[in-house]
Amino acid sequence: MSCFRVLGLIFTLCFFCNKIKAQNIVVDPTKTPVELVKNVLINSSCIDTETVNATGNPTATGQSYAAFSSAGSTFPFANGVVLTTSPSKNAEGPFNQATSVGVKIESWAGDVDLNKAINTTSSTQATVLEFDFTALTNSLSFNYIFASNEYQSYYPCLYSDGFAFLIKESGSTEEYKNLAVLPNSTTAVSATTVHPKIESVIVSGSVKDGCDASNENYFNGYNTATSPINYAGQTVVMNAHTAVVPGKKYHLKLVIADDDTRKYNSAVFIEGGSFVTNINFGENKTVANNSALCFGENYLLDTKLDPAIYTFKWFKKDSSNNYVQIAGATGSSYSVTATGTYKVEANLSSTTCINIGEITIEYMPEIASSDTTFLQCDDNSDGITIFDLTKATNIVKNNVSQISLQGFYESLANAQSKTNPIANPQHYTNKTPNQIVFARIENSINCYKTAQITLQISNHVIPNQAPIATCDEDVLQDGLYQFDLNLQVTPQIMSGLPSGLVIEYYLTASDAVQTVNKLPNIFKNNIPYLQTIYARAVNGSDCYDIVPIELVVNTFDPANFEDEKVFLCKGDQETLEVASGFKSYLWSNGSTSNSILVTAGGDYSVTVTNGDDCQKTKKFNVISSEPAVITGAQVKDFSGIDNSILVEYTGNGDYEFSLNNSDFQNSALFSSVVPGVYRAVARDKNGCGLSNSFLIYVLDYPRFFTPNGDNYNDLWAIKNIDQMPDYTISIFDRYGKLIKQMNQNSAGWNGFFNGQQVPAGDYWFTLLFIDGKSTRGHFSLKR
Repeated sequence: MSCFRVLGLIFTLCFFCNKIKAQNIVVDPTKTPVELVKNVLINSSCIDTETVNATGNPTATGQSYAAFSSAGSTFPFANGVVLTTSPSKNAEGPFNQATSVGVKIESWAGDVDLNKAINTTSSTQATVLEFDFTALTNSLSFNYIFASNEYQSYYPCLYSDGFAFLIKESGSTEEYKNLAVLPNSTTAVSATTVHPKIESVIVSGSVKDGCDASNENYFNGYNTATSPINYAGQTVVMNAHTAVVPGKKYHLKLVIADDDTRKYNSAVFIEGGSFVTNINFGENKTVANNSALCFGENYLLDTKLDPAIYTFKWFKKDSSNNYVQIAGATGSSYSVTATGTYKVEANLSSTTCINIGEITIEYMPEIASSDTTFLQCDDNSDGITIFDLTKATNIVKNNVSQISLQGFYESLANAQSKTNPIANPQHYTNKTPNQIVFARIENSINCYKTAQITLQISNHVIPNQAPIATCDEDVLQDGLYQFDLNLQVTPQIMSGLPSGLVIEYYLTASDAVQTVNKLPNIFKNNIPYLQTIYARAVNGSDCYDIVPIELVVNTFDPANFEDEKVFLCKGDQETLEVASGFKSYLWSNGSTSNSILVTAGGDYSVTVTNGDDCQKTKKFNVISSEPAVITGAQVKDFSGIDNSILVEYTGNGDYEFSLNNSDFQNSALFSSVVPGVYRAVARDKNGCGLSNSFLIYVLDYPRFFTPNGDNYNDLWAIKNIDQMPDYTISIFDRYGKLIKQMNQNSAGWNGFFNGQQVPAGDYWFTLLFIDGKSTRGHFSLKR
């Protein structure tokens, strides 16, 4: 094989592989409008078409309506009809952004009907495919995809080409109805109504604002250089559908047009063979659709076709998911009474046209309800009282949480029609004895059932109750105290009654009937000394009986029961006592009389009980005391005004102190003590006597003396120092010369040294006791 042949083979294979990798749709613009409608779009013996017309590109650049096939590409439709705002061959992929600005043909006009349908006045370059057809069933539908080069930049925020599928009765002057709308709306499908979020962009130096997403769930995505069609983006597969009248002729106009810019062309792809007219029974009646049927309901499937020209077969799927013909069901309608998937085949006489309708129907389970009798208590025996009907809610719906109560009614007719519900069922006053009211209960899809509630008056009787007494144990004896109703009252009421009753308490009989303002278990009366409350005995939701209960609060506040302090001197005894005449006494030491004799300090108490069995406790704090024993004193002397005495003592008591047995103070420390001789004593404040007397000397030296012979202050001496241990006093002049030395036998210094008067001035001294204690100071000699 030659080298050129090998290279050629390789090139061919590469080209072939590349074609397989990037397959695109193939557009055939040679089909006539009749071929497009009868052979591509419809292709069914069940649809009669006539008067087929098409208009589009007026130039020789290429027809704008055509047939297409997927040619093995990923495009969702295998084949179909494409209508474009440019030559139809331009729809073949892949997407080429460089040429996406599109084809502008100034002579190509828009469409008036489209303008009106999408509320514009400026459509251009319109392509139209229209025809008449006669409906043989009650609905039609077809699938389509809208694609556009306007799915670029910020364009979907402002611009969109328009298209519409317009239908009306043929030959009529009525307005067209647009079928190319978003599901369950009248919003036309376009690039401005179906797109993701668009970000702002800068174009030629100016900001072009973006916009939020709009119905993004219907946007299939942006296309690329590998896409099978030559458009920047496209919607998901959409469905156009409408109800029609069998046997009536309609005109259908499929139209697409560019906007007034004539840029960025668009196309609508309609799936081949998807134009069908079927028998439409509406949406499936299922739990998932929230439209299942109610238990026992008959549901009529009506084809609305003339049985004179159609024959009918009805089917239902079996457990193997196969359709089985329903015997005897040959009419134009069929009444469904059970869950299942149903199908009808309607054969137009003398034709091969068979129209089919299918629907799945589910039934909700039967709502379980229970009639009941509601017993209420009557506070005046007239057979008329107040009922809380809501207490019967769980009973009538058998405690099924998925079932909801939808009101109480005075008549069955009102309950069934859901009109005139009882306005305040929590406080309903019956009109007659043994009256019957009706409850309406519903499931999640509003299926309903009614239940009867018979309103009766309880004939049970609780015996009259003895008063319930307690004692006011607060410090303030005001006749207000708390009751534990479950502990103090309920056992008395329940005595002799059937087990299982629940006792509730209320302030008034009216509250008890209406079960409002229920009292807490721990209840403090708000009327002093005596208050009546009401006990309601309940059996499930029924009232058993209501009985008054007297609550009595007894007070007990004897005189002289304040806490008391008693002082007990060492070796003595004291009597602790309270008044006589109480029912009982109990002392903390076990005694049961009104007094006890104590010989030791400590805490004592007595609890007395009166005739109402109320108690009061008095506390005694017995404090032991004894005379003090003074053991010494700490004396600070030779300090002038800072002289002090700190008395040292022992003893268990509360003491006061004196240095002269006359003036007493609480502190054992005496300050600013003048020199002298003192006898310290301590006195027990609690009357247990005086301590021993303790002798104390406070010394100090004179700060000057005047030895001038006038017999006043002629000697320098320390007063009372002769009462102290042996000592030596040495006096020096200012030069440190020893002038005089004295001991306990010296009378003092007269201002002489060696028989001569010393000069006036300051002199210094040292005082040294034999026990080692010493002091020093200075004084002045004045002449």
